[in-house]
Amino acid sequence: MPRFANVLVLSAFLASLPGCATNPITGRSQAALVSDAQAAQQSAQAYSQLLNQASQQRALDDNPAQLQRVRAIAQPIIAQAIKKRPETGQWRWEIHVLQSDEINAWCMAGGKIAVYTGLLKAIQPTDDELAEVLGHEISHALLSHQAEKLSRVQMQKLGIGLGVMAGAAAGYDVSGLAGMADTLATVGLQLPNSRQAESEADSVGIELAARAGFNPNAAVTLWQKMIQVSGNSGSDWLSTHPNPQSRIAAMQARAQQLMPVYEAARKGKPVK
Repeated sequence: MPRFANVLVLSAFLASLPGCATNPITGRSQAALVSDAQAAQQSAQAYSQLLNQASQQRALDDNPAQLQRVRAIAQPIIAQAIKKRPETGQWRWEIHVLQSDEINAWCMAGGKIAVYTGLLKAIQPTDDELAEVLGHEISHALLSHQAEKLSRVQMQKLGIGLGVMAGAAAGYDVSGLAGMADTLATVGLQLPNSRQAESEADSVGIELAARAGFNPNAAVTLWQKMIQVSGNSGSDWLSTHPNPQSRIAAMQARAQQLMPVYEAARKGKPVK
């Protein structure tokens, strides 16, 4: 086949890929080369390995009362997440506490949740503040952020791979690019969420918590504590998280919007 024909075939193949989809909650167009189901499958495998390792190190759920508290706070938030996106009711949600000094918590695709003891010890969150942490992390999974990150990595890999093939078809030596694809894939699994994704998880997470009956003002006090602990006063520029002060201001505004929702939920009234 002539070289130009090879390039045309490659271009047609790239154009045929399902590259983007509209998120049903935010309305934003997201990279969707990796589906939620595929991301959930990968997450389940990684989560299982992590739990096994933690168990061997006796770092898994070593405080029953602590685990019970985290699960009791997470369950009503998960229920609200399922109401917002009903298909997530089919996810195999799991919640565990891992013994680690790291101040962290996360929720993988498919509803695999972990809270680190470092966060519980350093922040000493109230139930409302812990609900904000969990609402935020659950929102990342709800909004398909992990699938989006993996999709972007796959698109980068594909672009490099097709570039190598097209370059070879055109007679150019671009073999040095091939090794970059695997590197991008490895890095992609460890990439933090974008600032946009963090802002989305902030907004949706505080709403989930409010609908579950947790005070949205706790999002403000939570991040004030986080700033005190981390000493983070960096700017928005080149940061994966929103500027702390900007984040608090946004949380304050969002909390005021959601107070009627929270008050209705606390009184057991229907929440629109």
